[in-house]
Amino acid sequence: MKIGVIGTGNIGGTLGKLWAEHGHEVVFGAREPKASAAKLGPSKARVATIPEAAKHGDVVVLATPWLAAEASVRAAGDLSGKVLVDCTNPLMPDLSGLSIGHTSSAGELVARWARTARVVKCFNTLGAQHLSEPEFAGERASMFFCGDDEEAKHDVARLGEDLGFDMVDAGPLTQARLLEPLAMLWISLAYRYGAGTDIAFRLLRR
Repeated sequence: MKIGVIGTGNIGGTLGKLWAEHGHEVVFGAREPKASAAKLGPSKARVATIPEAAKHGDVVVLATPWLAAEASVRAAGDLSGKVLVDCTNPLMPDLSGLSIGHTSSAGELVARWARTARVVKCFNTLGAQHLSEPEFAGERASMFFCGDDEEAKHDVARLGEDLGFDMVDAGPLTQARLLEPLAMLWISLAYRYGAGTDIAFRLLRR
């Protein structure tokens, strides 16, 4: 699969490298490609500009800080028909909560900025350190995703399964209003309330 990853931080950098190792054709998009390539280190993926990465990918992954998300989507250019995976969380700068919620979500705003893309919310509810090892005590961590396009969700589910996740379809894109607070719960438990970062969510089935 051809994948463009916008963002070379913890989430984007980790996802892109892992998918490249699984044989996908990955291009990272960055404002400063040379500096980002040096930061990422050795990888089977290459680093280019944001428009070049977006043009390359049949799937485009948005993995920037929330404050840079809109500008990054605008910089990507024409995303018509592409699967746009929104990994962002609209965190307050001090991580005390979310800046958007209840009546909308980051995922829905991304869909407004990229009206011709097929947006799927995913890879936002777990710390980047676990993306390469999603198994906890013999159980695969659940990775929730949502979106309005069934084919796009199928593609994203395949990418998550490549990494070893138990992929859980949470419904339409409006469900991002629930997945983003779920990410906030993980962050608060991990960093504020003593659970530590070696935790993950798992949907149990009878």
